[in-house]
Amino acid sequence: MTTGLELLEASPVMPVVVVDDVADAVPVASALLAGGIGVIELTLRTPVALAAIERVAAEVPDILIGAGTITTPDQAKQAADAGARFLVTPGTTDGVLDACFATGLPFLPGASTVSEAMRLAERGLSALKFFPAEASGGVDYLKSIAGPLPSLKFCPTGGITVASAPKYLALPNVGCIGGSWLTPKDALAAKDFARIEQLAAEAAKLR
Repeated sequence: MTTGLELLEASPVMPVVVVDDVADAVPVASALLAGGIGVIELTLRTPVALAAIERVAAEVPDILIGAGTITTPDQAKQAADAGARFLVTPGTTDGVLDACFATGLPFLPGASTVSEAMRLAERGLSALKFFPAEASGGVDYLKSIAGPLPSLKFCPTGGITVASAPKYLALPNVGCIGGSWLTPKDALAAKDFARIEQLAAEAAKLR
């Protein structure tokens, strides 16, 4: 089974995708895969998110489908039952952490402070989400904690753009970045999946 650290190596950019129309799920995942991105974090921010995960898991099996914005223990189980192959949390409470472990799936727990990162490391986790990246200090912050926390690697997410992405990816403690720019709202509204494929192809070359 994929581990948390392997998730960080799956793609230089992990697309953070919000789907409002369940019919968009498979075309979006297919476009990302065609562009060279083999992983997708589909967030549980809309009522159709779990159904969208089910469709992608069933119809685009070659993409690694994950569920993001896991904020309650119930969501962790629901996402696993829907077919998610990994989980991502924006932050981490004891209840959410225990529920993620209970699924048996790899997951990236969210942390934005040194204390949070150390606490997760005590639980045996070495691959973490750094969120919200830009608002929490960005590249300079991650540079500053690499020395005292050498065993941890991060997927920074939040406010990162295609322009700032290379600076993050150059850091030794960054495995990948999370980005929402690969599936912009206007492209989704227009069903412009060709544009999403193009953005994915550009992102796949960032590493």
